[in-house]
Amino acid sequence: MQAFAYAKPATTAEATRAAAADGAKLLAGGQTLLSSMKLGLAAPESLVDLAGLPSLKGISVSGGVLRIGAMCTHAAVAASAEVQAAIPALADLAGKIGDRQVRNRGTLGGSLANNDPAACYPAAVLGLGATVHTDRRDISADDFFTGMFETALAEGELITAVSFPVPVRAGWQKFKQPASRFSIVGVFVSQGPQGVRVAVTGAGACVFRASGLEALLAADLPRSWSAAALAGASVSADGFNTDLHGSAEYRAALVPVLAARALASSPG
Repeated sequence: MQAFAYAKPATTAEATRAAAADGAKLLAGGQTLLSSMKLGLAAPESLVDLAGLPSLKGISVSGGVLRIGAMCTHAAVAASAEVQAAIPALADLAGKIGDRQVRNRGTLGGSLANNDPAACYPAAVLGLGATVHTDRRDISADDFFTGMFETALAEGELITAVSFPVPVRAGWQKFKQPASRFSIVGVFVSQGPQGVRVAVTGAGACVFRASGLEALLAADLPRSWSAAALAGASVSADGFNTDLHGSAEYRAALVPVLAARALASSPG
């Protein structure tokens, strides 16, 4: 691993100043960045460690909104009584990310900033219509994820928290890669203040909404919230990933199946 400078700021303002330096990278859980550095795929001149910022670690519920600090680990989200009560599907998702080491080191903000095509958290953020808060602005989930490992974040912009509207109901299902536990395909469904939302991860270049499935569920809502609404549904494989774990067509076939299972896990 190459030489680099290291800073551990005590305030968000200090972190923002340090992140503005040329060649600086923000360090959250380090699950992707440190591995990339070891492989020579990333060579930052300095690391700005966010672990010393307690203001980024809180979890609270107020006014129908669940707010989670960016430096909350996956394990903390999964174990939070507030998350379990407000959005059980989100706690379930966090508790199934990676293994115990990953869950105790990886963070919500780090996962979103990295935006791995197969990461789980982006599906919850997009599937719940969340808002990503930074040290500069608020970014809606629909505007945040822009491409493979790409987001709307500017260079040095720091995620501070994420606000999730508490839904009427929500569910999550993933078909995981057994070694990494990343999603070969994962689907998050919800009915909440922003209507019906279905978000898919693992299938494309980055997380996306399955608008066709959303329309089927929305049309069924006056009667029920049921997997029966997706009977016979399909999605196009255009633009889907193909790799050793599954073809584009295989992933496309999984999407409505997992959406139906997610619905079954969130009864109306």
